[in-house]
Amino acid sequence: MSMEVLQNESAIALSRSVLKRKGASSLDSPLQAFLRRYGMAKGIAVGDQVKSWDVLETLNFIERHVQKNEAILDIGCYASEIIVALHKAGYTHLTGADLNPDLKQMPYQKSIRYEKVNFMQTPFADASFKAITSISVIEHGFNGAVLLREMSRLLQAGGYFIASFDYWPEKIDTTGIKFFDMDWLIFSRQDVIDFVAQAAEYNLIPVGEMHFEGEDKPIECAGKKYTFGWLVLKKMK
Repeated sequence: MSMEVLQNESAIALSRSVLKRKGASSLDSPLQAFLRRYGMAKGIAVGDQVKSWDVLETLNFIERHVQKNEAILDIGCYASEIIVALHKAGYTHLTGADLNPDLKQMPYQKSIRYEKVNFMQTPFADASFKAITSISVIEHGFNGAVLLREMSRLLQAGGYFIASFDYWPEKIDTTGIKFFDMDWLIFSRQDVIDFVAQAAEYNLIPVGEMHFEGEDKPIECAGKKYTFGWLVLKKMK
């Protein structure tokens, strides 16, 4: 499958249960959350309950298609759960890219390479990675051409770009709404179709069927209700 949509809120809870059974969940326990609230816990809170479904989809896909010792890059990795989940799953060649100055507080500093860089223009060598992950990142300051050019440059032939993003089939207007000082895009079906068409110009193509329909809008932010989309593109030779 190349395009999937989060269907409802129950899928979030079910995915979190699976992540816990796999030993891949990084959410704070109630005690950890209490200690963190009063400054008695080290590090930063990693992960977000509402992003359980796309983290699990990404983890499952990588476990089916990427070997444990192959290089994986997570873009926008600050507080992202997927790079920690991959470490817990036994992946040994992990890199996280983000501009957040608190990146050094992310867990497993001795095992995961964290780089404070702009993921749209990185210093990494061509064809450095077998897979690149992105959880709820690309919809902020979206620039398809710049993003796709860099992802294609960084991926090895046969590698995968795996991204989740805010989504609803019909267009939702987000004009004037900003996060991290960047414009916010809730992808519509047509936005995804256009993005995939643009990706082909950079030798990135879908790996399977594209499902666009969503049953419910389980996510709410800034007065907008929507869901998540999840997409995989493969770098061709």
